[in-house]
Amino acid sequence: MTSIIHGALLGLIERAGISVAILVEGLARDELLRSRLTRAEVLRQLMTLADSVGQVDASARAAMPELDWSGWDAMRPRFASAPGAALDDALWFACESLVPATLLWLRVYQQSQPELFRMVA
Repeated sequence: MTSIIHGALLGLIERAGISVAILVEGLARDELLRSRLTRAEVLRQLMTLADSVGQVDASARAAMPELDWSGWDAMRPRFASAPGAALDDALWFACESLVPATLLWLRVYQQSQPELFRMVA
């Protein structure tokens, strides 16, 4: 994968994660799940994030082993599932665990391996 595509995917992952963090800040689980508009946008951003993670190749994943790649891979089909308890649980888990950890590790890697985030040919 070219560094342009790789850098763009990491940028999408980060932007979607930040959007989710902003949308759910201060919300309790019940508040998120009851809010039609916020919930829909959070789900859209999580799907963008998970779909982007799914396109990151094995070598790039190996360069950032602390990111929960398999966790995001497991969430992709859950985000596409029918409304119900399983989707609710996936949404909340992603918002409370996966997104904050992903954003934390992306910041660490941006500082320690900035070349991974550059979009150059």
